Amino acid sequence: MIRQPIIVVMGHVDHGKTTLLDKIRSTTITAKEAGGITQHIGASEVPLDVIKKTCGNLLEKFRINITIPGLLFIDTPGHEAFTNLRKRGGSVADLAILVVDVTKNFEPQTLEAIEILREYRTPFIVAANKIDVITGWRPSGSSSFAEAISKQTKNVVDDIEARVYSLVGALSGVGFNSERFDRVKDFKTEVLICPISAKTGEGIAELLMYATGLSQRFLEERLKMEVDGAGVGGIIERKEEKGLGTTIDVILYNGSLKVNDTVAFATLTGVSKSKIKALLKPKPLQELRESSSKFYYVDSVSAASGIKISGSGLEEALPGSLVISTDFPNYEKEIKSELQEVFEVDKSGIILKSDSIGGIEALSKLLKGAGVNISKKEIGKVTKRDVLDAFSIRATDPESAVVIAFNVAVEQDAEQEAYATGTNIIRGNVIYKIVEDYKQWLDDEKKRSKQTLEKALVFPGAIKTLPNSCFRVSHPAIFGIEVVAGRIKPGVQLMNQFADILGTVKGMQDNGISLQEAKKGDNLAISMDGITYGRQLRDNENLYVFLNDDDERALRYKFSELLSEEEISLLDEISRIKEQKRKK
Repeated sequence: MIRQPIIVVMGHVDHGKTTLLDKIRSTTITAKEAGGITQHIGASEVPLDVIKKTCGNLLEKFRINITIPGLLFIDTPGHEAFTNLRKRGGSVADLAILVVDVTKNFEPQTLEAIEILREYRTPFIVAANKIDVITGWRPSGSSSFAEAISKQTKNVVDDIEARVYSLVGALSGVGFNSERFDRVKDFKTEVLICPISAKTGEGIAELLMYATGLSQRFLEERLKMEVDGAGVGGIIERKEEKGLGTTIDVILYNGSLKVNDTVAFATLTGVSKSKIKALLKPKPLQELRESSSKFYYVDSVSAASGIKISGSGLEEALPGSLVISTDFPNYEKEIKSELQEVFEVDKSGIILKSDSIGGIEALSKLLKGAGVNISKKEIGKVTKRDVLDAFSIRATDPESAVVIAFNVAVEQDAEQEAYATGTNIIRGNVIYKIVEDYKQWLDDEKKRSKQTLEKALVFPGAIKTLPNSCFRVSHPAIFGIEVVAGRIKPGVQLMNQFADILGTVKGMQDNGISLQEAKKGDNLAISMDGITYGRQLRDNENLYVFLNDDDERALRYKFSELLSEEEISLLDEISRIKEQKRKK
């Protein structure tokens, strides 16, 4: 039996992923999501008759005989890496549609989506969306791009050509050969680019046709399945349904399930089981997340399908985890192995809390990709213990002293502890935004740390005393200087060209205003104890900031990135002056 292909829709936020599926389904899922961004994976079955109707005579024109029963679309939430199933976004997906806004081309999350597809070796089609916003575009009323483009002016045609070849260049830059769908010569080595409008539907005929045709042509062996095999799927969400009790929404990607089968799944405390009381499928073109009134009861279901399962003991089932028929060999070991991988942590790192395994894994992948370690991963509310754990990390790893909370509440005593300890909790229900917020917090922390560090460090500096600018000869001496290189600040010791330490800078002023730092080119007055101007120090004399050996090593080997090239040269000069004195 040939199952329907699983097609995952990916791309940068706001590039039109859910709008594309809305157009195919004629639904309005987009408006129902937080921030207009899908936050949990949805699944929609597009049956064969809808594909034929949308594609029209294109199937006959290209002699495509459809043998698959339809297409199962998975809509990833807002970010390319959001794959809420165990084998997500890659190995479960037979094909991906990468949606790109032609007015914006590749954005950071587009590139990350491509890396995920590359990692899982998932073939993909680029849907070059929003052709309808190109200046001068004339709506055609057709679902075919070929028909729509034939009604455009030369300027519009040239504009679209330029945008397509911009995408060809961007794909080439990340290692993929590509071409517009009607000019592809080798479907195995070139990525198809389908210009579309998710809003008006133009180009969707070719997109569906090629998604169907490529799935049949190149994935036939992958799509063959044993109907009687043990069912394996992933839990999208756990819900309370009126008249059904607790249910789980599942993407079944292997084998079959039937009423009265026993399935196993992960809980917070281990592996649990439930006997299936009812199986409910969404009506054609209805989204799996819709209300139960849009479902119908079935006795059995085969992959690939979106299915709602009703049964006792599902209250603790973890969204994002495996659900496996107990007929599957070593099912318990399979589930435990999956959990161990998802919840693997580092010795040190941030604290991560989420409402589902899918959230844990999606954020883990994104954060790991950014080089962020995670020391604790849990499902549930943020507790006082989480805040204390983050606070304890601050001493050894200040960049990890944060709690990230996706789609979970923060307990009151945790809020109080966070306020008392100054521990940051980054929270939200849009995952990509949480990651961006963390990166912003990290940048701010680095800036604060750098500022604190720069206040504590002694930097190389060189000054020259100004002629006729001594305002007091001693107790303390006050005189004018020019900073000729590097920087100086109060508290540093100054030495002469023979490495003799003359005294410590007590204060610095410019026109009566106290300064905490002066840099090259600044003219100002400084006060210094321990000298009498005219004896140990005179006009037009060069002085240097004295750096002890520990200061010097710290600047060279720990904080060299804080120094300019000129300051590095000055550091070498100060070291040379000190070394000459040692030799004497």
